[in-house]
Amino acid sequence: MDPGLPVGTGETAGLLAFVGLGLVGSVHCLGMCGPLVTTYADRLDDGGPVSTHEIRQQALFNVGRTLSYTAIGALLGALGAFLFDIAGLAQIGTAVRGAVGVLVGTFIVAVGLGYLTRGSAVDLAASLPVVGTGFQRVSATLVARIDAWVDGPGMVALGAMHGLLPCPLLYPAFLYAFATGSAVTGALSLAALGLGTIPLVFAYGTAFGTLSPARRSTLHRVLGAVFVVLALVPLANGLAAFGVSIPKPPLPMPWM
Repeated sequence: MDPGLPVGTGETAGLLAFVGLGLVGSVHCLGMCGPLVTTYADRLDDGGPVSTHEIRQQALFNVGRTLSYTAIGALLGALGAFLFDIAGLAQIGTAVRGAVGVLVGTFIVAVGLGYLTRGSAVDLAASLPVVGTGFQRVSATLVARIDAWVDGPGMVALGAMHGLLPCPLLYPAFLYAFATGSAVTGALSLAALGLGTIPLVFAYGTAFGTLSPARRSTLHRVLGAVFVVLALVPLANGLAAFGVSIPKPPLPMPWM
């Protein structure tokens, strides 16, 4: 994807790939953010059928998440553009994008293998010393504000704060936004990813937060296999920047 061009056929395919990645990766969201989403749903539950108020609040939550992803994507894309334009850095743009592809691919492979072997959500990011501490702080902040924000417009803010949580699905996308060197491409890509995650996360918050452990395990194992296959595309594209060729599935992927 050439970040200097307007959105065309190739760019549209990349955005659609981000939507698809969001749809597939939203199963991961149930494992990572599911407990928080369930807490919001419990606060909103009045003991009867799902109400219009609950639907509205869950919609606001997902709007907040997507806006947060979009803003971070734009910020990182703009940062990439600034750094690549500095004298001496423009020439290494290809190498940076190649390194990002390798990192993204390797990370997604690790997550996918973890899903396949464990049948549950893999919290690689939160297990890191510094990032894990950040995860705990953001989570604590969210919990502290649930009662004040969950019933009103503040639900948008609760959703937006999820963009700050360590996430194996988001961080590779954030790296990609930076590597594009385009605020517009970064924003659109992360917006597409966020939109892709909405259907399942919304349904989880409003209708079927009671998935059985067995069903969740099956979904995570399927997700793990899909992640491993998808990871071959950014990994192959990244290695190609360094002259290394490996087989990859013929899928339109946005990472490179």
